[in-house]
Amino acid sequence: MKTILMGTIVAMAVVATPALAWEGQKVACYDKVWVPATYSAKKHLQYPAKTKWEHNNGQMVEMYYPPVYMEKRYVKTEGHYVLRKAACR
Repeated sequence: MKTILMGTIVAMAVVATPALAWEGQKVACYDKVWVPATYSAKKHLQYPAKTKWEHNNGQMVEMYYPPVYMEKRYVKTEGHYVLRKAACR
């Protein structure tokens, strides 16, 4: 009985020893960083340029009105997370 018990204890010690020895080493560390979305913008002509005659202090004055553009934004890439290399803690 003592022999079987001693054999079992020795076998358990042999099996447990490699598990303790297999501690891994840190190779590289990374942080999770949020990258915001990117946009592109296009201008669309809303009103073209024009000149207009108006009365101003008893005079006829030619007024210039510049063109009016509306800006439309389009999403190029959605926001996402990336892994960036960082110092290990």
